[in-house]
Amino acid sequence: MATVERLVQRISSTRSFARFAPHVVPSLDRAVHRLTGGKVLLSTRLLPSCLLTSTGAKSGLPRRAPLACMPLKGEDGTVGAWVLVGSNFGRPGHPAWSANLLKHPDAVISWKGQDVPVGARLLKGAEREAMWAAVVRFWPPYARYQERVEREIRLFRLERR
Repeated sequence: MATVERLVQRISSTRSFARFAPHVVPSLDRAVHRLTGGKVLLSTRLLPSCLLTSTGAKSGLPRRAPLACMPLKGEDGTVGAWVLVGSNFGRPGHPAWSANLLKHPDAVISWKGQDVPVGARLLKGAEREAMWAAVVRFWPPYARYQERVEREIRLFRLERR
């Protein structure tokens, strides 16, 4: 399995992947999620994933985005928080969902078939740096994404409301 994971990491780090993935992966994820009644996201085969439903920063309408996430376990061993990485596949601009969370931090994620109300907080300073190191250990391609862009990739911590 480690060989397959390294291959996937290598492929997902490429500029070619960054060009086509944003147009294919989210659409497939949303379709499969809808067809399975919220129980399956294809991207979970690679990384833990959730479906974020946030309020559009400009439109005020609900917006759904399937996203890789890093679950954070509490002292009791259950997942109580998640980190979302605004990598945008290593493309120049911040992803739209990140602007939505900045303006409307209350959101809902679909996590393993359950809708979970969450509050989002943009990580900054030392807290962001520590979490960035953890995120890169979790999925090394994020480091390549950061190398390709001039912006600082946004990290959000989502906690249950």
